[in-house]
Amino acid sequence: MWSISVMAVFGTDIERAAQLLSEGELVAIPTETVYGLAGNALNEDAILEIFKVKKRPKFDPLIAHTDSLDKVKSYVTHIPEQAMKLADVFWPGPLTILLEKQKHLPDLLTSGLPTVAIRMPHHRLTQELLKMLDFPLAAPSANPFGYVSPTTAQHVQDQLGDKIPYILDGGPCSIGIESTIIGFNEESKPVIYRLGGKKVEDIERVVGKVKLKIIHSSDPMAPGMLKTHYAPSKRIVIGKLDMLIKRFQNRKLGVISFHDTFDEIPPENQLVLSPSKDLDEAARHLFGALRTMDQKNIDLILTERFPDQGIGQAINDRLKRAASR
Repeated sequence: MWSISVMAVFGTDIERAAQLLSEGELVAIPTETVYGLAGNALNEDAILEIFKVKKRPKFDPLIAHTDSLDKVKSYVTHIPEQAMKLADVFWPGPLTILLEKQKHLPDLLTSGLPTVAIRMPHHRLTQELLKMLDFPLAAPSANPFGYVSPTTAQHVQDQLGDKIPYILDGGPCSIGIESTIIGFNEESKPVIYRLGGKKVEDIERVVGKVKLKIIHSSDPMAPGMLKTHYAPSKRIVIGKLDMLIKRFQNRKLGVISFHDTFDEIPPENQLVLSPSKDLDEAARHLFGALRTMDQKNIDLILTERFPDQGIGQAINDRLKRAASR
């Protein structure tokens, strides 16, 4: 007999999403960064299902999402002064803060680490959903582990639609790249563990100079620190595009550029992320461009380093890890 996969339902029904999550089911949710694969962060069975559906290693911790500082205080032992300053300015928004967790939070959520990664997403539908729940949501990106993160509901449907019952459709993500993750060392100094949607210079205006500890590790201290991640199935090469095009001229090439086009490459095999040279626009289009290029009849994806400032730092980080495969 033929088996027929039942695909997830799209919709904007937050009550249905809340009911499913309360029953231990998984739901894809929109955020300003990327779509998340959400489950009850206090329910070990739901957390296990997230790891199973994503095929994500259990040593890679998850981010807990909630909607208020009062709720955060019930999950952590304390909120340091510097963390409170960041929360006051940037929550809700694309900043995740590492805080010492209370014992009732499952070790599975934090991969046994003493800290939990928490953020408040800035998306109307998900904010309304979180207000309805008496538990936080564990929600890594809603895609198979290691692949390009989804920035539309259709991206989720294409890859996980036969594994979850519901996708809360909030339209395209407004930032399109994951949150910045910050924690504090033993001297209470701020340390950024993952570059992302909140710019380093914005953070430094609030808490002063921060240390960057962007270590791509097989033993991550925070979510999203693994060396190989955000990768399409096709090989990516990063460098000066005009030189790369000459180097690989005998191959079928796809090009993802910041703002330039190249006469040697067929127009349908070129994607320009921001003709106006806007890094925020480029970040919004990055993951969608990687997905589109991955589906083309090409041998290689060529791309370039972006200006290493603002969100350009996060773009370069994602491309470096995508190319490491």
